[in-house]
Amino acid sequence: MKFGVGQSVKRVEDHRLLTGGGRFTDDTAATLYATTLRSPYGHARIVSIDTAAAKAVPGVVAVYTHADVAHLGVVPCLVPLSGPVTTPRYMLTGDVARFVGDGIAFVVAETREAARLGAEAIEVDYAELPAVGSIEAALAHDAPKIWEAAASNSLFEWNAGNADTAKAGIDAAAHVTRLRIVQNRVAPTSMEVRAAVGSFDDGKYTLVFGGQGVASAQQQVAKIMGVEPEQMRIVQGDVGGGFGMKAFLYPEYILVLHAAKDLGRPVKWTGDRGDAFQSDTHGRAMVSDAALGFDADGKITALQVETWSDLGAYQAQFGPAIQTFAGGRIMGGVYRIPAIHNRVHGVVTNCTPVDAYRGAGRPESAYVMERLIEAAARELGLGVDEIRRRNLLTPEELPHDNGIGLTFDIGNFPAVLAKAQVQADWDGFAARKDAAARKGLRYGRGMAYYVEIAGGGSTEEWADVRVASDGIVEVAVGTQSNGQGHETAYAQVVSERLGIDADQIRIVQGDTDRLNQGNGTGGSRSMAWGGAACQVAADDMVERGRALAAADLGAEVDYSEGVFSARGTNRTLSLGELATAHPGGLDGRSSFKPAKPAPAFPNGCHIAEVEVDPATGKINVARYSLVDDFGTLVNPMLVEGQIHGGIAQGLGQVVLENVAYDDDAQLLTGSFMDYGIPRADDMPDAIGFDTLGTPSPTNPLGVKGCGEAGTIGAMPSVMNAIIDALDGTQLEMPATPEKLWRVCRSLELRQAAE
Repeated sequence: MKFGVGQSVKRVEDHRLLTGGGRFTDDTAATLYATTLRSPYGHARIVSIDTAAAKAVPGVVAVYTHADVAHLGVVPCLVPLSGPVTTPRYMLTGDVARFVGDGIAFVVAETREAARLGAEAIEVDYAELPAVGSIEAALAHDAPKIWEAAASNSLFEWNAGNADTAKAGIDAAAHVTRLRIVQNRVAPTSMEVRAAVGSFDDGKYTLVFGGQGVASAQQQVAKIMGVEPEQMRIVQGDVGGGFGMKAFLYPEYILVLHAAKDLGRPVKWTGDRGDAFQSDTHGRAMVSDAALGFDADGKITALQVETWSDLGAYQAQFGPAIQTFAGGRIMGGVYRIPAIHNRVHGVVTNCTPVDAYRGAGRPESAYVMERLIEAAARELGLGVDEIRRRNLLTPEELPHDNGIGLTFDIGNFPAVLAKAQVQADWDGFAARKDAAARKGLRYGRGMAYYVEIAGGGSTEEWADVRVASDGIVEVAVGTQSNGQGHETAYAQVVSERLGIDADQIRIVQGDTDRLNQGNGTGGSRSMAWGGAACQVAADDMVERGRALAAADLGAEVDYSEGVFSARGTNRTLSLGELATAHPGGLDGRSSFKPAKPAPAFPNGCHIAEVEVDPATGKINVARYSLVDDFGTLVNPMLVEGQIHGGIAQGLGQVVLENVAYDDDAQLLTGSFMDYGIPRADDMPDAIGFDTLGTPSPTNPLGVKGCGEAGTIGAMPSVMNAIIDALDGTQLEMPATPEKLWRVCRSLELRQAAE
């Protein structure tokens, strides 16, 4: 079938986006513009706010402070783990600012420039308070408390597995590898900054913003605004990158609605890059003490991990779940580990809140495990491939309960590893290392075998079909593309099911007036759940068409390639003809809901080779290859593109990216002058990509999800390669040129002394 499942079809949305036809939030018209005045202090009591001068600025029409919007309530934490201790984040803070970027006032004006001038004219009297800018500072015995209701800055402790059994396994081990692993705080830095447009007309609100799904946002925003969901329309157009950060609500989204109703005019807020670094949720930010035990044969006996997770100043919407439910249950990967214990402490600091960022806990868990296992291989004198082969679960051992909340269902992990070694030209590494040495370069290789949870926690997804008189089939979906190519992939699924060309199919998304059901995009769930919903919706539409066509044609009918045919005759009705005869008769809403919802487990083996120049510390990723198990590939080209993007973000964290705060919790990396992200010349010249898929049993398409996998595999494989190039010297992300130069210099001095 042309353009069906399994074909590398070019993205249908690209022509629109590349020729300027995209419609992003800031393209939405408004007559008033807003800006947020943010705290310049990491921790400060607000003594007073004087807005008189701001209101006198020409063009300023309103200035809102906490007193004006306190009735709206707070941005809710959806997964509180801290018991009775809450960290309420109001739309504007009125008593204490708890991080640089905390919203103090919201200024609305006739122009953006006037709004900014108005914000600058506000006089705020701050009483600076002691601040904590790191986990270590927050946990110090004399640390100032960020939330007085809490006993300390450590708000919760989460455990998975059996502590006693894991301790016994470590105590009895013939060898134990121990590491303290720091995972740096990173900023998502989406291409499109956050923006929101609010309006109020005829008793109904409309909120336009770049997000990752409209249905849940409708419920949340309506509740905050104190109205019924039917009085709240949520619209999301094209979205220029999300990475988890855009899945959540931010105060500005509520404030534009409040202002629009109050002023009777549409209000637009568009953040700048400074807003993004200060107020967009950050990612990672954790420290782990980890121990991995082995018997005399190099088989794992137990794994112990204790993690301190930086929550930031507030418990973000999904923040407490990132290192716990999202990533904590997959600690240990797909290795055969008799006993695991994972303990996570949630710690508040005077920093930007931390929430989901591409992978949401799974990259962190894979990074811990793959750093451990590669360090263990070096300590035990085993090859990094051999130690993994001895411990990877085999197909005969599946399904496998990992002991901390997950059951791995299907896969062939040893075969994926073996194929990845072929893809990487494993045996040619020694020659490449020798060639690099002759040029004065250090050369290293790193491997990582990752597994992730995709689509976990979802229970149902919807798709709504409408057929026009010209035969165009429009399918509304409950997920939201942030650049992944949903319009193309969903159209392929429907094309395959209906037997019609993809150009006869239109995928729509992002409007609760069209479809107000769905769980949005996140956790690599869209194809497994949204694609399956599209498949079900197409089948249901055909069945409705059969009934209508049978009545019109007076016979039993068959369906094929967009045509209903009466059996035993030459009479037919096309989709368009049937839709014309029965307006709305083919239309309907369907959902996919498996009998037993379960996550899928994408997995794979990534292998990186790096060059390090001892004279400068400059790093070059000389080779990168991987083999992934994503189950069924709907569009292999889209999958490969997702992997490339994921690798870029993983590589960025390993060698460049780092959100830094000083001891007073002042943000030191508030622009691209101070915060590095990877460019094209930081990427390897080519990425060897291949798959070895075992279709997932969790959904009818057999897909497993791919959106986060590149990041999960890239972080440990690149860092392991760097450590290998440095003769096993352990170091932490980001591995900047300065760090690498210092290590290389130290190694040279040591060798000279020997």
